[in-house]
Amino acid sequence: MAQTPAAAPVSPPGGTTFVQVGRLLADPETGVVQRGKTLVIRGNQIEQVLDGFVDSAYIGATIDLRDAFVLPGLIDSHVHLTSQQNPNGRLEAVTLSNADRGFVGARHARRTLMAGFTTVADLGGQNEAVFALRDAIRRGDVPGPRVIASGSSVSIHGGHGDANGYRDDVLHLLSSESVCSGPEDCMRAVRTQVRSGADIIKITATGGVLSNTAAGLGQQFSDAELAAIVDAGHRMGRQVTAHAHGGDGINSFLRAGGDSIEHGTYLDDESIRLMRREGVYLVPTLMAGDYVARVASGPDNFFTPAQTAKALEAGPLMLAMAGRAHEGGVRIAFGTDSGVSAHGDNAQEFALLVRAGMTPLEAIQSATVNAATHLRLEDEAGRIAPGMPADLIAVSGDPLADVTELERVRFVMKGGVVYRGDDR
Repeated sequence: MAQTPAAAPVSPPGGTTFVQVGRLLADPETGVVQRGKTLVIRGNQIEQVLDGFVDSAYIGATIDLRDAFVLPGLIDSHVHLTSQQNPNGRLEAVTLSNADRGFVGARHARRTLMAGFTTVADLGGQNEAVFALRDAIRRGDVPGPRVIASGSSVSIHGGHGDANGYRDDVLHLLSSESVCSGPEDCMRAVRTQVRSGADIIKITATGGVLSNTAAGLGQQFSDAELAAIVDAGHRMGRQVTAHAHGGDGINSFLRAGGDSIEHGTYLDDESIRLMRREGVYLVPTLMAGDYVARVASGPDNFFTPAQTAKALEAGPLMLAMAGRAHEGGVRIAFGTDSGVSAHGDNAQEFALLVRAGMTPLEAIQSATVNAATHLRLEDEAGRIAPGMPADLIAVSGDPLADVTELERVRFVMKGGVVYRGDDR
């Protein structure tokens, strides 16, 4: 499904479309499934939700989803559209230009949209490539989900997010302006990212699995640097989210006032207490943990020794971590870290969330209303209601009974335009 080419988008004749819906989960927060509804869509917005199957007659187009289950377009809170892990990844870092990355991102954006994800947060892409891709999608130049982009991660020199494992002269070429040391320099890095176009600030509070350095998974920024980053981001009107595995880095970032945690592998009781107290979201990225553990333990492992050791350490722990967080009452937003695993496979995260202890409804809420609140997009995504953008998807079965139905999306509309309609 993820590899199916996108059909040419279909704009509604006359600007109005009537979508006849058999089963409708309009607001996942309520969990209420309505039956026999018609969505009236004018331009790119939902105008009305009517009872019964209303026909457009001669004033617009009618889309027949009377045998389908319809829900809001899905949201993935953690992707990397301009890259994807593969055996040539380290070589591509020095052979692909920023323009190349933008075109790679356009391909991945299309696959993501076709999989039913109409909004994503891209966290950690190269500035020029990912901001250009975001803006091209916004203009309608290329098909893809709505993109909230951080651009380059704010990282320490030599840590996760910086270039590692190349010749010294190559390292200097690959290192980003967002790499910093010391509170003042880290404030500069945040402000530089905002100036470059960042919608959100992403930092690497701890070591990471896929950085080619044996620096562990613990805290890398100092407490003073974390406080300076969060303060600078908030002063510039930006959320600050942290890649964080080690409990020390998670808790230090939370005490500094950080807004959300990506991964969270070693979160502990204090982490859960701090996250609940401040209403911080966790983005568990379970697919990433599953993927790196399978690659590192498999016969075709293409990771370096440093990456392999960390993948085998952290990957198997993430499912239990998400279970602890959920049981402890932490708010969870759906995110896959796609670009580690393959773009277009994003919906496989749902089954992992259910394995971690969430109900199918809770998993769907994490990718709709929760993710919309997390990304401050409550008026743009996550629900089907009058005045909202017309972002909706359809599947044949009931995802509340079998959440893997979301891996088989058959219809995708974004902004009133049909990008996928398998029955057309």
